Amino acid sequence: MTTVQSAPTELRTFTQDWLDWYRAQEERLASPHGFLAVTGLHWLDDRPQRFPDAPGAWWTDTDGVAVTLDEEEELVVDGETVRGEHRFGVLPERGGVEAVWGDAVIEVARRGGHDIVRPRHPDAPLRTAFAGTPAYAPDPRWVVTGRYRAFDEPRPTTVGAAVEGLEHVYDAPGRIEFELDGHALSLTAFPGHGAGRLLVLFTDATSGVTTYAANRSLALDPPAADGTVVLDFNRAANLPCAYTDLATCPLPPAENRLPVAVEAGQKTPRERGGA
Repeated sequence: MTTVQSAPTELRTFTQDWLDWYRAQEERLASPHGFLAVTGLHWLDDRPQRFPDAPGAWWTDTDGVAVTLDEEEELVVDGETVRGEHRFGVLPERGGVEAVWGDAVIEVARRGGHDIVRPRHPDAPLRTAFAGTPAYAPDPRWVVTGRYRAFDEPRPTTVGAAVEGLEHVYDAPGRIEFELDGHALSLTAFPGHGAGRLLVLFTDATSGVTTYAANRSLALDPPAADGTVVLDFNRAANLPCAYTDLATCPLPPAENRLPVAVEAGQKTPRERGGA
């Protein structure tokens, strides 16, 4: 009797946990300065340039990114108001700074070896029209246990990007081996957000059919001491490039193209013609 009652309870808990994850994903994406608020992707060089969605004239040189603001213009950087010329300095790859301009945020970042300015405005049409991301219903069958195999040394891995001609380089610490629908599979892992966490980028047989063609991502908790790691494909998430062309998202390495249909996680956004 206890077993009969516990199964529905476990499923309800599983479903609620997934809903909490899904809602958190949507809230980050559609926050006032989230990726749906991006209005431009501006590539910097040593010539000062002005953009319609940001103040000042921007450039980059050996000393990093700089801006010259007009007399009536100002930005707030790290809580300090700046006017005139301001230098952001040399930014690390995949790093960045957010400068506040009224109700907007000006993201200053480095992607693929290039410095960019990417303004984010809360009234961006993509954000104000956002109606949510389609997703498969959560199903425990898409939760699998794999084994993490660390490389002797992290392997520099070059991957393409959503922007043509751009490349990203990640130090892959290892691979994850697992079985899904009777197939022995593996995925190269990249460092995730947080100590010991991992991130995998992948495509599968649903890519370009029901899910976004270029990529999806799966964040993983640190492997256990014996190398076991849980892959919950119900939490396969779209990257920002699934919604906007103003993103520089990495593409999966070639070996992460799964030959099976992973009918779990987020689907193609409505902004890209998804159902």
